[in-house]
Amino acid sequence: MNYIEKLQNIITKNRSNLVVGLDPDIEKIPSFLLKYKNPVAEFNKLIIESSKDLVAGYKPNVAFYECLGEQGVEAIRETVKVIPGELIKICDAKRGDMGNTAEYYARTYFDIYDFDSITMSPYMGVDSVAPFLERKNKAVYLLALTSNSGSADFQKLKIEDKFLYEIVMEKGLEWNNDDNVGFVIGANHTDELNKFSAAHPEVSLLIPGIGAQANDLNKLLKNLHTNNFVINSSRGIIYSASGECSEDEFSESVREAVINLNSSVNEILKV
Repeated sequence: MNYIEKLQNIITKNRSNLVVGLDPDIEKIPSFLLKYKNPVAEFNKLIIESSKDLVAGYKPNVAFYECLGEQGVEAIRETVKVIPGELIKICDAKRGDMGNTAEYYARTYFDIYDFDSITMSPYMGVDSVAPFLERKNKAVYLLALTSNSGSADFQKLKIEDKFLYEIVMEKGLEWNNDDNVGFVIGANHTDELNKFSAAHPEVSLLIPGIGAQANDLNKLLKNLHTNNFVINSSRGIIYSASGECSEDEFSESVREAVINLNSSVNEILKV
């Protein structure tokens, strides 16, 4: 089963296009978790247990783990292990380096941690992406048009009659093999999402910018012409409970936040 088939299966089964961004800040997680040897791993486990039947998958951002040293490495390993195999596991690493280095990144995130897909910067070209594309049933999400305020600095540069992000996407489609190339496009770029998804409904999209970034969910979904997409929400879900909540309150708050966002998406999509 290739990546897009796995994605479609879980979207259908759980009636969900959501992925939860697992971006744990040790200073923000509920205080009851601090008694554990690895608070971040326990934090993630509770989130997963509370929502695994309601989402398409999870997206740990490795920056939040690498800064914790060995404890962070253990947390990534433990997190990936408790995510059910039918759900998609997206590694938000934004890697993009040449040849041999790219191969070792691919070994780390695909072969060792067993992520299904990874976010990548394609700036260094095809050889920086190739080792990831060689892995069977894995996929990459190339950064195309991101949701941050500085995205226009380079992504909206005009080269003759095209924007740089359009050239990146054209190249990415050339590299596509077995439906293993998708793109990151922010929820604030609805016109661009409309145009691209209408032309390429078969291509997977990872869409950040809903939740704490407060982009318009209704406007976003009305401009999508594909069901091969996932919307990421992080802070609005994982920090939905107060810092002094109990374990039960935390789990209930996470589940409620996921249900509410999922219901909003499905109501607009009329799933």
